[in-house]
Amino acid sequence: MRLSTKGCYGLRAMGELALAHGGGPVLMRTIAERHSISRKYLHALLTSLRAAGLVRSVRGSGGGYVLARSPEQIRLREVVQALEGSLSFADCVQDASLCAHSSGCIGLPLWRDLSHAVERLLGGITLADLVAEHGRAGTDAGMYHI
Repeated sequence: MRLSTKGCYGLRAMGELALAHGGGPVLMRTIAERHSISRKYLHALLTSLRAAGLVRSVRGSGGGYVLARSPEQIRLREVVQALEGSLSFADCVQDASLCAHSSGCIGLPLWRDLSHAVERLLGGITLADLVAEHGRAGTDAGMYHI
């Protein structure tokens, strides 16, 4: 599994919204400029996140985007799945009928274990955890270290 720019940029946007949580909406322009993301691409990401119930848009003067729930209630698994889709390492992990060889596949147990491990790991980390780690690191990278 490889995280695409959708996942990376979307997670950055969610981090911005988590950092601003409780302080009002954040303009899409602000996020785009701060992270060098085109507004058109960011709009598509925010649309996916809104469809997943992770963000809300606020219209009008002083509008922008806010988290739909508190950062403590949003798991990274939700964010990555909303942007990337399935976290499975192989299609057959979710549906063995997709591969004629899955019943005797030597790799299927490994792909299943890896997929479940990633889901558990991302399910155990919240946006609040990410923000806290970002604060401890004191960098603009915002990397969560495991």
